[in-house]
Amino acid sequence: GGKGGSDFDPKGKSELEIMRFCQSFMTELHKHIGEYKDVPAGDIGVGAREIGFLFGQYRRLAGQHESGVLTGKGLAWGGSLVRTEATGYGCVYLTEEMMKAHGASMSGAKVIVSGSGNVAIYAIEKAQELGATVVGFSDSSGWVSTPDGVDVELLKDVKDKRRERVTAYVEESTGATFHEDGSIWDLAADVALPCATQNELNGDHARALAANGVRFVAEGANMPSTPEAIEVFRENGIHFAPGKAANAGGVATSALEMQQNASRDSWSFEYTDQRLHKIMSKIFRTMSNTAKEYGREGDYVVGSNIAGFKKTADAMLAQGVI
Repeated sequence: GGKGGSDFDPKGKSELEIMRFCQSFMTELHKHIGEYKDVPAGDIGVGAREIGFLFGQYRRLAGQHESGVLTGKGLAWGGSLVRTEATGYGCVYLTEEMMKAHGASMSGAKVIVSGSGNVAIYAIEKAQELGATVVGFSDSSGWVSTPDGVDVELLKDVKDKRRERVTAYVEESTGATFHEDGSIWDLAADVALPCATQNELNGDHARALAANGVRFVAEGANMPSTPEAIEVFRENGIHFAPGKAANAGGVATSALEMQQNASRDSWSFEYTDQRLHKIMSKIFRTMSNTAKEYGREGDYVVGSNIAGFKKTADAMLAQGVI
């Protein structure tokens, strides 16, 4: 989807200041969105709290309850179960499909997850549910090595509730070590999931991953790998799933949230999670089959690019190149 945002930094701001900013932002944005026009969702720095402030202001300005205008809403006012977990869970579901296609499994694997925000936390949770050990995570202050795995509930408490740095996690856990220097990509692992921010993984990082035995990389964030890094993955035979496929779970579950809004329904966690899993499996099959069809078997960048282009081009031609 399209991206937009602001240069407002919520760090150090009071809840009232954040609310007022969200209301001012929506005062301008509301002219350009609608459930049949354009539907924003959260991203970096925009979680359930901010979506609530934005949605409340939209309702005031529109004078009506239009549930589908924003996704990532609170459960009490039109949100969907699994929406919070969706991008991280979806990234791991697709990674598991990619691993199966190459004779591997998430069970028993060592996984690096950069970041400790929404996407990273739930990628960590799902990877460990599937039997992996997450050996490291990070935030903007540094990175944490966790050779025995991550205490997900503690991490949620530190990041979601207390909004503290990863150093607080290290102080309260056993076996975790905080590092200001070096890079999380220097850890030895089987799988790397960059889930923090754009351009966080460069060519040197990619070479370090290759040297340390990483065989699979899937992007949980938007464009976290630089073009040089992607080329290094190709040169070293690392199986790479780009963000346009690997992090599609968030927008897919936004669509599921809109379905529930349209039908005035509310699905169970299990049912919604099953729908997400099926969507991510289908995305993997589509990009894998497309890459094979065009003579680039195993190149998931080519597969996802061509599959996305064909779907868009076919629709444009069918509708008269509008």
